[in-house]
Amino acid sequence: MQRKTVTKMTEDIFPQVVKWRRHLHQHPELSFEEYETSTFIEEQLHTFEGIEVTRPTKTSVVGRLKGLAGDGKTIAMRADIDALPIHEETGIDFESKTKGKMHACGHDGHTSVLLGTAKILSEMSKSLTGEFIFIFQHAEELPPGGAQEMVEAGVLEGVDCILGMHLWSHVPVGEIQITKGPMSAASDIFDITVIGKSGHASQPDGAIDALAIGSQIVSNLQQIVSRVLSPLDSAVVSCTRFYSGDAYNVIPDQAIIGGSVRTLCNEVREKIKVNLERISKSIAEAHGASAELSYEYGYDPVYNNIDLTTEVHKHLTNFFTDETIEEVPPLMGGEDFSAFSNIIPGCYIGIGALKERDGVFYPHHHPRFEINEKALKIGISYFVSTATFLSSQK
Repeated sequence: MQRKTVTKMTEDIFPQVVKWRRHLHQHPELSFEEYETSTFIEEQLHTFEGIEVTRPTKTSVVGRLKGLAGDGKTIAMRADIDALPIHEETGIDFESKTKGKMHACGHDGHTSVLLGTAKILSEMSKSLTGEFIFIFQHAEELPPGGAQEMVEAGVLEGVDCILGMHLWSHVPVGEIQITKGPMSAASDIFDITVIGKSGHASQPDGAIDALAIGSQIVSNLQQIVSRVLSPLDSAVVSCTRFYSGDAYNVIPDQAIIGGSVRTLCNEVREKIKVNLERISKSIAEAHGASAELSYEYGYDPVYNNIDLTTEVHKHLTNFFTDETIEEVPPLMGGEDFSAFSNIIPGCYIGIGALKERDGVFYPHHHPRFEINEKALKIGISYFVSTATFLSSQK
């Protein structure tokens, strides 16, 4: 599809996309609670000609559009729709109307981009081949996430590949980031409970100090990344919580250590889990205590299919002649888009949406987070041009 056509249609719909985005921004809803948001999306989709609308879960929406120009591939596009439990402090005209809830990650932008994409493609349906699936997914922010629920509900049946994107507040507008292979990390959490023996602070020989033992465990867990894993493996083990004791003159009998594990492949993930348990138990037992590991799996790594992403990269380079297409290394953040890309080929990219205020920008999940709405145009052009390009490939 010619860029001139996509650009013209995107410019025409842009004011409406901004209205949608600002409405959603004013009415944020948390994960698994997106009742008004999903109803709003459904209502908009029903106004677009030729789109069949279904509700695979209570707070998600799927639109399906069949091209009328012949057979082709079936391409899915996904937008996450949930907000965060953050009180907004931006002071913008369309600030959140709900205290303690905010679209602080750009999902309002993702949703409005996909709505704009659906409207444009519906207007072009007579010239399109293949089918297009618009997935408005709930609960990206809260494990176990909404993507897995939608997969189990069958939203990927008959779909050849899926596209996703994220608006990045730290990346300049006009820059598109793409990664081949692992794109984001698995995001797991753990707790280690150390059980010793309480005693008086003046008589440490009669106690087994869980706090001191826990401190040694925290120190030794740093050896996993630096000495157990290969230097070529990307991983993070961060101890972020430590609770022990509640009196100045009592040696505590329990310490609880909590933290996060980030990995780009499941083999490394399992290796870290094994070593978390081995190190904590060995150190505890060496001092006459015991330790138990509780490990909770989060989202899997997002894997960008090499063949699909190579095709998308070539297309973006040819289509976005005025933008910068940059191949970047993986991120260690988590994303439940992996539930989709584990099943069918997926490609998930980043789109620059930097908005500075007095020379300062605020990161995702910050109460002053903002996006540059010009990035919405690039998001729509990405979805429309890439989906139509892929649907026509034999």
